[in-house]
Amino acid sequence: MKKLLLVTLMLSVVSSIQGQTSSGDHFDTGKGSLTIYPVLHGTLALTWGNRTILVDPYGGKDALGAFSEPDLILITDIHGDHLNSETLDEINTENALFVVPQAVADKMDEKYRQQIKVLQNGTETVWNDIEIVALPMYNLPESADSRHTKGRGNGYVLTIGNKKIYISGDTEDIPEMRALKDIDISFICMNMPYTMNVEQAADAVLEFKPRVVYPYHYRGSGGLSDVEKFKSLVNAGDKNIEVRLRDWYPGN
Repeated sequence: MKKLLLVTLMLSVVSSIQGQTSSGDHFDTGKGSLTIYPVLHGTLALTWGNRTILVDPYGGKDALGAFSEPDLILITDIHGDHLNSETLDEINTENALFVVPQAVADKMDEKYRQQIKVLQNGTETVWNDIEIVALPMYNLPESADSRHTKGRGNGYVLTIGNKKIYISGDTEDIPEMRALKDIDISFICMNMPYTMNVEQAADAVLEFKPRVVYPYHYRGSGGLSDVEKFKSLVNAGDKNIEVRLRDWYPGN
């Protein structure tokens, strides 16, 4: 009976993920349609033309099997929900470029070495007409023993056509995020005690004013954060910011 319940739960999760990945959210970039797919926790997929981009692949083939073989993989940090070796082993990454911080590169399997492009905070690269800028992501106050130290991990800003997309990674409401300008689409984490709470996240968003914001990576030690409250706080402060709530935790 227990096995049956586990199988039923897994099928429910897979079905929910497949339902989300069948449509996605579409944005006109001026150079073709960009489609964004919420996947699981801090994992998302983007497709633009014939390019498939994965961010922090996690959840194995069950979560990511609906997507084409990735061309670009962005990894933000060394923790297992971002650098997930089991997932990388299950999906076909043979032709993918990995863009990662040095700390991640140091922990990746030797077989990926020729596919890695290291970006440290404040550096950038261009891949297939996509500009990729690495930003800091860290806890406040800064300390050597924090869960996320400054300089170890990367947030990213991608410029795809005329759209700028910010992916926060695991961070608090740091000055570098608050100083962002002209962000069209943003993905903002909010899970205590690892990153920030919904009030901090909303306050930061109201400062840098992205046009669209997705709360993501919102499972903490106490369960799922109140993303409805996040939406209310943001829209009370600025009704022109579109908050898109998506199911990043199918089956919960």
